Amino acid sequence: MRDSLGVAVIGAGMAGKAHAAAYRTAASLYNPVLPPLRFVSIGDVNAQFGSAAAQRFGYERHDSSWQAIAEADDIDVVSVVIANRLHREVVEGLLAAGKHVLCEKPLSDTLEDARAMAAAANAASTTARIGFTFRRTPGIAYIRDLIRNGTLGKVLHFSGRYWTDYGCSPHAPMSWRYKGGPGSGALADVGSHLAYVAEFLCGDIQSVSGGELSTVINQRPLPLGAVLGHDHSAVSDSFEPVENDDVAAFGARFPAGIGALEVSRVAAGHANTLTFEVFCENGAAVFNQRRPAEIGLFLHEGASANNGYRQVILGPEHPYLAGGLAMDAPSVGFGQNEAFVYQARAFLEEVAGVPEDASLPRCASFDEGVRNMEILAAVTSSAQAGGQSMTIPAPAFA
Repeated sequence: MRDSLGVAVIGAGMAGKAHAAAYRTAASLYNPVLPPLRFVSIGDVNAQFGSAAAQRFGYERHDSSWQAIAEADDIDVVSVVIANRLHREVVEGLLAAGKHVLCEKPLSDTLEDARAMAAAANAASTTARIGFTFRRTPGIAYIRDLIRNGTLGKVLHFSGRYWTDYGCSPHAPMSWRYKGGPGSGALADVGSHLAYVAEFLCGDIQSVSGGELSTVINQRPLPLGAVLGHDHSAVSDSFEPVENDDVAAFGARFPAGIGALEVSRVAAGHANTLTFEVFCENGAAVFNQRRPAEIGLFLHEGASANNGYRQVILGPEHPYLAGGLAMDAPSVGFGQNEAFVYQARAFLEEVAGVPEDASLPRCASFDEGVRNMEILAAVTSSAQAGGQSMTIPAPAFA
């Protein structure tokens, strides 16, 4: 194990702050004990954002360039949480400098860049991972266990939605999220999450069909200042065209059964609603991120007149929760922020050399990040071809 690990986060926006906070908490969870962590730097081109995040989360300094973090001898581990189009240059530079890298999803904004990043990761002497944070959500991980251990059994049908409303107002300011080619909007932003959750539960997506991409707010006002995350800041009277999708939908075929997936950034009243039902040979399960401390579970048991969905309250008997909360007791409540903590902990365990059989499940590889983007690219191609079915080759990795 290393004597200590120096941590930095590049990006002081909404998700960047989640990474910064997660590293601070990760060392307090589980056994074995991690090496001491040094919280070194928050990097952001906006010095005000970087400085504020560094002070809030107790990091020693802020840097205004990723190059400064790459060159710093006191930094070992770096989360990259910036605009997708910037990922490749930063990640490749950090890997070349010998840093361990945890990159936010999606891996990049183009398949070409994502594949180049995966090649760089496979050639690097350090660890490179992509988060896929919702794999750490206890309810979702528990449903996967129920499928795999035969309680629910073979998946027959999946229905999933990820609805957000950060773009539902036509006065929401223009930002990088509204720029890019087809499929780089809601599909890349939240559809990437829904796609890997579907595969996590149902197995590899073999093909997609019925792809639809829709832009319903065609222009956005320019902000008067910097925009942090999904903030609705003051705007000017000048507008720029929206270049990508507000809403996306597609069908998916799994090894057994099919699925329907829908995502939106203009779903008023749904600030962050990831929800799905998975229907299996022995029953079904439902999850809703608005109620993250429970799942709904239906099993074919007893007389149909008395049967139905039961509410299962999650606690220390379920994935991640035993030892993963400061108060290790039933029904204390948790949510998406904890998933970032479990993700950071898994990454730090791997970097520190904790054996895999004594660790949380490893974070996803860059090859898995490429796979995720191949699905999104196939959906985009389906939409551009009027909904035509697009085959997705089986992944080459285990």
